[in-house]
Amino acid sequence: MKIQTLTKAEEQAMQYLWKLKKGFLKDLLELYPKPKPHTNTLSTLLKVLKEKNFVDYEVFGRQHQYFPLVTREQYSGKTMKSWVGNYFKGSYKNAVSFLVEKNEMSVEDLEMLLNELKNKD
Repeated sequence: MKIQTLTKAEEQAMQYLWKLKKGFLKDLLELYPKPKPHTNTLSTLLKVLKEKNFVDYEVFGRQHQYFPLVTREQYSGKTMKSWVGNYFKGSYKNAVSFLVEKNEMSVEDLEMLLNELKNKD
């Protein structure tokens, strides 16, 4: 399945839905900080996310209970691959070097990560 890119607003809605695992529109709305989006705005976002095959829903009377079809891990993996491809010519080495250079990741963190990966087998 090809995972599409989300807008910031769609991604925010997905973050809340991943957190809830399942939820009605009102449940999602409660997680938003003030000023909260209008109900119609969030409803439209969920409709778009359904069209993009990110969410589906079960019908309970007149209400829909939404649940994710794409996991956070699937989306973050796709996003990371796209980010590395767009900004670092597909090189994860260059991406990690950039993070260390910009003090976003310490050398100690990198060494710890390498040790975890080596011991993963």
